Amino acid sequence: MAYAFQVTVDAQDPHVLAAWWAETLGWTVEPTDSDFIADLVSKGAAQESDTRVFEGALVWKFGSAIVDPTSPGRPRVLFQLVPETKTVKNRMHLDVRVGDDRRAVADALIARGATYMHDGQGGPFQWITLTDPEGNEFCVT
Repeated sequence: MAYAFQVTVDAQDPHVLAAWWAETLGWTVEPTDSDFIADLVSKGAAQESDTRVFEGALVWKFGSAIVDPTSPGRPRVLFQLVPETKTVKNRMHLDVRVGDDRRAVADALIARGATYMHDGQGGPFQWITLTDPEGNEFCVT
């Protein structure tokens, strides 16, 4: 049996990081139902401390997800709130496949808050390693 999965990224500010990655990948942030959240809080089924306002909407403070709007069957990426900052190298990372435009794409990402790490090559394969605004490594290939 095959299983569905999502990729989960620890984040200090999941909403900001989700918005950054949604723009980076051309994906969308999953919509949130502010009225539903407010109703749960008003009925005591959730605490106001479980929420925050992000870009004018009431959201759950502990996470935000992004999805590919053209391929709903693809895995979603969930950014979840954690208290600690990133301290060591990722053991798993994303490769963003952009083809021959990798230098221009990397430069645009750096202008938006990514940090350049290094260029890499293995055989005919080339990539540029960057980190997102919270220090998570990824490659532009």
